Amino acid sequence: MIAAPMTLELGLNAGDLGLLTSVYFLTFAAVQIPVGILLDRYGPRLIQSALLGVAAVGAALFATSDNLLMLLLGRALLGLGVAASLTAGLKALVLWFPKDRLPFLNGLMIMLGALGAVTATSPAQLLLGWVGWRTLFALLAVVTAGCSAVIYLLVPESALVIPLMQRTAMASLKTIYTDPRFWRLAPLSATSVGTAWALQGLWAAQWFTDVEGIDRAALVQHLFVMAVALSLGALLLGVLADRLRRYGIRTDSLLAVVGLLFIAVQLAIILRWPLPSYVLWAAVAAVGAATVLSYAILASYFPKEFAGQANAALNVFHIGGAFVLQYATGLVLEHWTPQAGHYPEIAYQIAFTLNLVPQIIAWVWFAFPWTLRPSISASSSD
Repeated sequence: MIAAPMTLELGLNAGDLGLLTSVYFLTFAAVQIPVGILLDRYGPRLIQSALLGVAAVGAALFATSDNLLMLLLGRALLGLGVAASLTAGLKALVLWFPKDRLPFLNGLMIMLGALGAVTATSPAQLLLGWVGWRTLFALLAVVTAGCSAVIYLLVPESALVIPLMQRTAMASLKTIYTDPRFWRLAPLSATSVGTAWALQGLWAAQWFTDVEGIDRAALVQHLFVMAVALSLGALLLGVLADRLRRYGIRTDSLLAVVGLLFIAVQLAIILRWPLPSYVLWAAVAAVGAATVLSYAILASYFPKEFAGQANAALNVFHIGGAFVLQYATGLVLEHWTPQAGHYPEIAYQIAFTLNLVPQIIAWVWFAFPWTLRPSISASSSD
């Protein structure tokens, strides 16, 4: 929502814009492992409240920056500050509820969290027209600081938090990263979710403007629909996984179906099939909620004492994938000269196609477990 006014004010190009938005994912990914260790050692309440204070500082810095370097620093602090927001909630759910309820509860939590994406569309547009993007980020800094205080003062710490010593933490990380089941899950989850986040976070809006040629009002409507789809998709996937388990259908099978449908949707966008853009892009956004399935699958692989590190280990791939794909898309687009400020359709088609290739490879790896050793396939369950 702020890409156009910020680009106009500061003279940013596509590469700058891609780097500026993706550095959030880079910082987020870089600290996932230490954040996971801290969550397992000290619990979600303390870590979440402390890091949200950092996010408030990042938002305030972003609001006052007047050059790319300072914007990058503010954006990086935002990524660091919210690095535990998802995994802290997931850790709390693992501590407080039985495993067989996690798909539904993960979906419910991620649905509520995804409402933030809804506020970043039409509500953000109203505020932008009223106070501008700098004041908007200043307001976000204040609200985030308030959230930090509320979590620290009001959220109870679970009695089940078991502090882990450093040696134990390193041993658990080795267990996670040497488990073949993790390496079967991570590529598909990372490429699918990372692509969905990269598109929704930046390049969907640029596609609507440059390729579809829609006006600002229609752009806001599309982004609003995508944000709602992300939120509802989380709840739907959680409920669906919960119900299908009762009929003996495993969560990893549902993830494989979601991955295949996502590939088909991207092909429809790239090839410009005559389908409603609202439907196609809503499906893209909904796949960003497939973490509901991934985290539930992961919870079945490892004990709850390792939950923070296991989720963080997978999040490294989710966020790292979003960073690489978002930044790389900008670099690909720069190979074309924009006309009247717009990149051509073929530039986006090639960039999106390059994003699609690793997803297809990852889907084949995940969907055909016989490519692994039979003993691994037999032990792979959720």
